[in-house]
Amino acid sequence: MIKVIYADSSHTQYAPRICQLIYESALQRGTGIAKREPEYISSKMESGKAVIALDDDKVVGFSYIECWSHGDYVATSGLIVDPDYRHMGLATRIKNLTFQLARERFPYAKIFSITTSLAVMKLNTRLGYQPVTLSELTHDEEFWEGCKGCVNYDVLCRNKHRVCLCYGMLWDPKEQNQPKPAWYTPYLMALRNFGKKIFRL
Repeated sequence: MIKVIYADSSHTQYAPRICQLIYESALQRGTGIAKREPEYISSKMESGKAVIALDDDKVVGFSYIECWSHGDYVATSGLIVDPDYRHMGLATRIKNLTFQLARERFPYAKIFSITTSLAVMKLNTRLGYQPVTLSELTHDEEFWEGCKGCVNYDVLCRNKHRVCLCYGMLWDPKEQNQPKPAWYTPYLMALRNFGKKIFRL
């Protein structure tokens, strides 16, 4: 039985392996995941801002949250699943609990995600995220500094944080249960089709 739970200080021993999984995934995909150090991952666990998946004493998945712009925005980041445990619905379980954690810790914040992964885009859509331009996300410089470890950071800088290869998706608590605008569905379909083309390259 794989457990998906809130991480705490007792799980910091898994930080090096989590960093390795993040790095290996970035190499495999060739894009889109910023490098993280074990100390950074440990700090998320110790502050109650992370979700971890464990198969007995083996870490097989992870994700974390961070608040920005004085708590107005919360990012869900670093979603990773061990390659041997993919296609088991584990990413969905981790994503759902990470979203729940963000809602519990920051109930009035807008929750956002930037990703190049079509699978993550689908998970976000099921939770009610909407596609947005990067300019609609936090303007906190410290957040964008965290993208320096990504291979696409030069693309982001050249476009002054307005455009990158990542997609921006946003969940706004004030807009829940509101009808989606007429442009939303065709835009989302175009976004998905474009993502499929990228992964076929």
